[in-house]
Amino acid sequence: MAKKIVIIAPNRDVDAWVEALKQQDEKLQVEVYPQDTQREKTEFILTWNPPREVFQNYPNLKVVASMGAGVKHIFNNSTIAENVVVTKVEDKQLEKDLGIFVLTSCLNHLRDISFYYTKQQESEWKPIKYVRPEETCVGILGFGTIGQAVGETLYKSDFKVIGYANSNKNHKNIKTFVGKDAFTEFLQQCDILVCLLPLTKETQGILSASLFKQLKKGAYLINVGRGAHLKENDLLEAINNQQLSGAALDVFQEEPLPQEHIFWSHPKITITPHIASVTHPKRVSKQIVENYDRMQSEEKILYQIDKQKGY
Repeated sequence: MAKKIVIIAPNRDVDAWVEALKQQDEKLQVEVYPQDTQREKTEFILTWNPPREVFQNYPNLKVVASMGAGVKHIFNNSTIAENVVVTKVEDKQLEKDLGIFVLTSCLNHLRDISFYYTKQQESEWKPIKYVRPEETCVGILGFGTIGQAVGETLYKSDFKVIGYANSNKNHKNIKTFVGKDAFTEFLQQCDILVCLLPLTKETQGILSASLFKQLKKGAYLINVGRGAHLKENDLLEAINNQQLSGAALDVFQEEPLPQEHIFWSHPKITITPHIASVTHPKRVSKQIVENYDRMQSEEKILYQIDKQKGY
C-alpha cells in the first residue's frame, strides 16, 4: 500500500505542510481534503478544525494528528472511534515562543505601554508610576509542560511565579497549588493570571465572574489558552467595576474576532490574533512522519492525548 497522509484543514493554506511532509519522506503521498482519494484506504489524517463528522468517511482510520498543541478542535464537531489514536504537536520552540509572548504581555501591563501609546496619539506628555516584576505575582493557571516552561521564563525575569495544576509538579523554583481545595488560595495571590489550560468540559467558561472575584482587586488577565475558557460579558463587567485592571487576549470564542466586537475598542483590553505561538510545519513535520511510520510498524504512537481527559 502506498504511504499516504491526508490533510483536513478547511480555509487554511496547507502548501507549507505538504512540502514539509514530502521533504521528510519523498515516497510519502500527501493529499488535501476534499480532493483526497480512496478514503477507505486512508489510515492517517493531519488536521485543524475538521468539518463536522468528517472522520466517518474514513472507515480504516487509525491516527488523527492535530497540527498544533491543542486538540479540542478535533472533538468539537466529530466523534472519534475508540481505536483511533489522537495526537498533538510537541515543540520546545512553541514553549519558548509562548513564554516570550506572556513575558511581553506582563511587561506591557506593568509599564503601561498601551497607555503611553494612547498618550502619543493625543500628543500628551504624562509620566505615571510603574510596578517592577519582583513586586508582581504571576499565577499560571494550567501548570503542565507548557505552563512550567512559561513560568520558568517569567521566573528568570524576576517575577514571583506560582502555578496551579491537578497534580503536583515539584518545580524547584515555582510553588504549585494542587487540586480544588487550593484553588482559592492560588487565585488570591495573583496580580496577573495567565490562563494556559487545555479546553475541556470542566475548564470551559472557567474565566468567569466567580473566578475574577477571588483574584486580587485590580488583577490583570492574560488568556493564551482557548477562547471558550472566557465568559466575555463577565470580563467586561469585572473591568468596568475595577475588579480587573484589564486583559490581554490572544484567543477568542469566534476567530477571527468579528469587526463589530466590543473588545476591539475597549481601552483596557489588548488584542492579538492568536499568534502567541505558531506551529511551523518544517519544525514538526518530522514527528508527524515518524508517527506515521510507527503506525505502519505497529509501534507505540508518540504524543498521544488522553481522549477521556481531552488533552
